[in-house]
Amino acid sequence: MNKNLRILLDDVIAGHRLDTDEALALFRTRDRQVWEIAAAADEVREQRAGNAVTYVRNQNINVTNLCVNACGFCGYSKKPGDPGIYFHDKAEIQKKATLAKERGVSEICTVSGLHPDFTARSYTDVYRWICEAAPDVHLHASNPMEVAYAAKRSHLSTVEVLDMMKEAGLCSMCGTAAEILVDSVREKICNQKISTKEWIRIITEAHGLGIRTTATIMYGHCETDRDQVRHLAILRDIQDETGGFTELVPLSFIHMNTPIFRQGKARAGATGREDLLMVAVSRLFLDNFKNIQVSWVKEGIKMAQLGLIAGGNDLGGTMFEESISKGAGATNTDYLDPAEMQRVAEDLGRTLARRTTLYELISS
Repeated sequence: MNKNLRILLDDVIAGHRLDTDEALALFRTRDRQVWEIAAAADEVREQRAGNAVTYVRNQNINVTNLCVNACGFCGYSKKPGDPGIYFHDKAEIQKKATLAKERGVSEICTVSGLHPDFTARSYTDVYRWICEAAPDVHLHASNPMEVAYAAKRSHLSTVEVLDMMKEAGLCSMCGTAAEILVDSVREKICNQKISTKEWIRIITEAHGLGIRTTATIMYGHCETDRDQVRHLAILRDIQDETGGFTELVPLSFIHMNTPIFRQGKARAGATGREDLLMVAVSRLFLDNFKNIQVSWVKEGIKMAQLGLIAGGNDLGGTMFEESISKGAGATNTDYLDPAEMQRVAEDLGRTLARRTTLYELISS
């Protein structure tokens, strides 16, 4: 192994904070040195998060797939006149929320298309309907793009919208719509979405109001490894300032049904090496994050298991009714039985632990 790499990894394990050039060098690693980085990240994971593999029992409710945006990485959204459009009303949303409660979930997650008729009131109505039907379930919903859209449509500030959402029952917010927080990349893949600066501002506003959020990175399309590092550096800076992120969720690009891939503007997703290094380098670089999730929805359960020995400590959710990744071409995304999660954890010599959205452990 390269002596300088070994020294660097030992330093990180001892508490050294990686700079962006060092993180970039780790992302560019090839050959068997990838395993050395993964092993170091796993050691740091044990120090910071312990040996439990956590998960949340959750269910998605996607209200509508109608969307005014046309993101190049999305195979889910529909335009007026397209086949397969849905827009659930109060009765259907409450039916789904009631079913979620009966399934014993502790979290309901809702993120949908930006419906052309939505206002801030549309979002708060949905949140109230869900909370009426499942009053004891944590509502994890919205994202900075939805907040900006609701604010624009209702002539409100984003802080006012966040306040309204919180009052309507929002408990925590999704850190999605981040994709890659580099505007030159955003221009290529989602030029109708908010800018990097706006995303940072709205996430910071949410944290300031006591609304915890996840953090995400979507990689494997047309970004560079330097772009990935810039993105992670932004997340680390926000966490230094607010401490409001609960976890990092790396999202490997699902390419099959997406416009940017079909047009030849994006590659066919990340490789296994890249998936492994995203978890490992994130664990080493994000020294102020306790939790890093591996996505069985995006990567499949076998690759997700490898992520758990490369710095990951969380398997995400049971995920009833997943639609976003499925729309992009992923398979087997609807549900993962905790019994299978337990098999995966025990195979690594670790225990499975059920958690809440905010990472409090619950006895199952």
